[in-house]
Amino acid sequence: MMEKKQASSFYPYFEQEERPTIDYFVGLFNRVLYQGEPVLTDFLDPRKRQILQAVAGGEIMLDEYGGYDEAEKKRVYLTSDWLPLPKKEFGVSLLEISYPQKFAQLRHSQILGSLANSGVKTETFGDIVTDGQGRWQFFAEKELVPFFSENIYRMGPVKVKLEEVEMRDLLAIEDGSKALDGVAASLRLDAVLAALSGKSRTQLKQALEAGEVRLNWHPETKAEKEVQIGDLVSLRHFGRVKILSIYPTKKGRFHLEGQFWPAKRQ
Repeated sequence: MMEKKQASSFYPYFEQEERPTIDYFVGLFNRVLYQGEPVLTDFLDPRKRQILQAVAGGEIMLDEYGGYDEAEKKRVYLTSDWLPLPKKEFGVSLLEISYPQKFAQLRHSQILGSLANSGVKTETFGDIVTDGQGRWQFFAEKELVPFFSENIYRMGPVKVKLEEVEMRDLLAIEDGSKALDGVAASLRLDAVLAALSGKSRTQLKQALEAGEVRLNWHPETKAEKEVQIGDLVSLRHFGRVKILSIYPTKKGRFHLEGQFWPAKRQ
């Protein structure tokens, strides 16, 4: 029988502050593999799912669902049986936020703040989505639907009512992204952000030090970190960019093309 995995063997591949997450996932892996007990996680962001995939290493099956295919936050089902979990068994519910749209507007930050400050972990709810026309919905763990419905009746200054709806009633989600390109002197994180955001290197140095920059969903403070195709780079108050292509220019610089989601201000 194989020896149990040790969390320390994964430490060199991730950041030091991610070690508690690694410890937790290694514990889940060992539980699934050696006790034969499947596990369903809370909603995980892409970075945490990346760590979980590294820990699993193809030795157990990971199945994921966040309410819709393009969801950023998803619950993950770990099993040694190699059988996918039916979507209804993931315990993902969809809640509609009802409010007087004729007299008030809701912003993403108000919804997120209300959910995050309601007394539950942020991992217990998933994506917050809108149709761009004033309607908002969010995904949550099914067992918490009564809690959200009974305890959240205001988001910012707006009175709201939360009601569970069927998945077939999911909004036609507004993507809100657009193409963005720029030319960077190098592939350093600060250089790439300067080229894409128009911010100065001094401003970006301050943003890095303040923890306002993320690389692949993980807070990044190292300006010299190199960016690659497929990376997701985000800067507070600016937005996030997925790097789609990088190619050198004749002058030895780098032309970057990306998909850009501006910071949500609506």
